[in-house]
Amino acid sequence: MSKDNECEDGACAVDYTKETVASNNTLAINKAYIIPIISLLLLLLGIGFDFLEAPFFRAPIPLIWFGLIYMLIGGPVILKAAKLIIKKDIYNEFVLMSVATIGAFLIGSYEEGVAVMLFYVVGELFQDGAVNRAKRSIEALLKVQVEEVTIIENELTFIKHPKDVKIGQIIRVKAGDKIALDGELISNDAVLNTAALTGESVPKNSSKGEQMLAGMVNLTKVIEIKVTSKYEDTKLSKILKLVQEAVGKKAKTQLLISRLAKIYTPIVFWLAITLVIVPYFFLGDAYVFQIWLQRALIFLVISCPCALVISIPLGYFGGIGAASQNGILFKGSNYLDLITKVDTVVMDKTGTLTKGVFEVQEIVTLNFDKVLMVELTAVLEANSTHPIAEAIVKYAAIKKTNYKSTNVEEISGYGMKGQIGEYEVLAGNTKLLDKFQIAYDENLKSNTETIVVIAINSKYAGYITIADTLKEDAKKAILDLHNFKNIKEVVMLSGDKQAVVDTIANKLGIDKAIGDLLPEDKISEVEKLKAMGRTIAFIGDGINDAPVITIADVGLAMGGLGSDAAIETADVVIQTDQPSKIATAIKIGNSTNKIIWQNIWLALSVKILVLILGAMGMATMWEAVIADVGVALLAILNAVRIQKMKWD
Repeated sequence: MSKDNECEDGACAVDYTKETVASNNTLAINKAYIIPIISLLLLLLGIGFDFLEAPFFRAPIPLIWFGLIYMLIGGPVILKAAKLIIKKDIYNEFVLMSVATIGAFLIGSYEEGVAVMLFYVVGELFQDGAVNRAKRSIEALLKVQVEEVTIIENELTFIKHPKDVKIGQIIRVKAGDKIALDGELISNDAVLNTAALTGESVPKNSSKGEQMLAGMVNLTKVIEIKVTSKYEDTKLSKILKLVQEAVGKKAKTQLLISRLAKIYTPIVFWLAITLVIVPYFFLGDAYVFQIWLQRALIFLVISCPCALVISIPLGYFGGIGAASQNGILFKGSNYLDLITKVDTVVMDKTGTLTKGVFEVQEIVTLNFDKVLMVELTAVLEANSTHPIAEAIVKYAAIKKTNYKSTNVEEISGYGMKGQIGEYEVLAGNTKLLDKFQIAYDENLKSNTETIVVIAINSKYAGYITIADTLKEDAKKAILDLHNFKNIKEVVMLSGDKQAVVDTIANKLGIDKAIGDLLPEDKISEVEKLKAMGRTIAFIGDGINDAPVITIADVGLAMGGLGSDAAIETADVVIQTDQPSKIATAIKIGNSTNKIIWQNIWLALSVKILVLILGAMGMATMWEAVIADVGVALLAILNAVRIQKMKWD
């Protein structure tokens, strides 16, 4: 067990504020498995010596041999049990394991004592491994910020860490690079990808003097920005801080075995004591203390929940394996439990329900040939690196065109103008046509979609609608979620315009949709739902979604298009980027939960039966071991069933 963990009732909570050393993490985990492997080999070797009745393997050699193995593997558990006893906490799995295995040694069952402790420690290692991965995921999130920035001073450039940049200094950002600090644009114009911060799918056109935020991506050309905020005060830093704070709000999920230990452990302890004391009052002179002490110790050994220790993880491993086969990564077995309790599914739009890629949706013309209009527009837009322009060029496929552009002018905030053969072409927003006093349909001004308005030879020719397209299985995803009886509501939260969000929601059948949201607004909406007693699953893909993913009861991220921040903070990653996999994840969680409980009841019922037989002197240690092995085999077969199930 990690020294940094605080244990209560036999369950350990994780302190995410303490940093793990990434460079040594993998090595540490590998070292942790060395001792169990060595212990297993020595245990098998000792059993072999005993079975073959090796001449040298006579008392006290077996006690020394197995005792050393026991201390090697069980020393930390005994130490933890001792610390908890000092704190007057005796009813926990550490104490139970220690007393029962030491009891095994007292009655001469050395092999069983070592084997039980070995099974337990290996189970704990799997738990610690999951905890360490979770901690490293949170720490990795903090690395998404830019670590280098170019400073301009007296026409010279210098490379500095953003922390060393002062307010008022000028930074230079190349095309394709992230902006490191909040500031004011001093270049004439810029085209920015703001999805990481706002979730807005449409690239933002900015003019001189407008605010630039850290985390935005410069798309088209080199720009210069005057810094207005310190590194720690940037919008991006605040988002990352929200993530860290949200982590602290997550419930510390106890292992199922630890919850059971609250009831199971004290009962076992007092029954064992009762088994020694009570017979004295009934048997009188026939009472033999040594006999009943031995039965009590056998009772304690039998009571060790090694069958549960085996059967419960097996069920979870089966569920995690089934999920991975379907392109879903659960970062911990506890999320398989949590996802079954979800009653409200909240999701982002861009990159989650939509592809996050612009495509031509509609072409409308007025007294002009549609094919020719698209071709002329594409030839003009080929001179721009704007994502919308690239979408038009891709749609038109103009590689074989005979037209060439000349006198091309990009008018910032408006669009483009150029001569294409005998045609003068204007392509941009409605403001561009207003600028050149060209009449057009006034209804276009109220159009909530992204459109490129085109004029040819000073006459309005039509427009092209550009949109982020829905994923093929988006509608199926919502339908499948509505088919779950426990799902009360499906909600969509987005940074896009409310009109766009409403359109998507109506198409898909989403119960509630809210647009025009900043990252902190999304957190507020989720917290409102949690205040109503809802169990929330949130699905997103951008840095802006990371705080919400973390504060949700179960956070899911799209693993293909999703940002590193979203993926690293998520509890569940959908590697195929298919929203329909949300329902699949819930189905796998439900099936896993069902199988887990089957394994638990099987293990407990067999355990109770053998405990009764042991108390009556009708069961030995070996019968208990055989019973446990039988339960484990049945649990394995039951867990394997998950791999064979169909989820679509």
